[in-house]
Amino acid sequence: SLILSTTSINTIVKANNNEDDESHESNVIYKRIVQLSAVEVKTDEEDENVLFCERAKLYFFDSQTNQMKERGIGEMRILQHQTTNRLRILMRSMDFTEGEAKHQTLCVKFESNDIAKRLVKQFNEAKRTNANA
Repeated sequence: SLILSTTSINTIVKANNNEDDESHESNVIYKRIVQLSAVEVKTDEEDENVLFCERAKLYFFDSQTNQMKERGIGEMRILQHQTTNRLRILMRSMDFTEGEAKHQTLCVKFESNDIAKRLVKQFNEAKRTNANA
């Protein structure tokens, strides 16, 4: 068991108050332990042109609860490969993989109807382009 006198408690309180004093300057010097070099990060988008890019909220249909649930928020893009001319839709978010791949019904929500109409127009053009590629 620990027994403290009022004198020792007052000493501890004064020491803590001195630590919080703004005039106290820290003399701590942090030294680099490991030298890190720059690493080039590949996104697989280097050979693609952006045809559509807007911020959106992505939902998926949960058949167990019979409702749409939010999957993530980010930029939805339609990208066209420079050499093959193939198009794809990309929206990056946190990894939500649940084991094996499965078909899901997705829904995307934009800030305005005008943005959604532009996506539909660009998507239909992309379908025609991919059919010919």
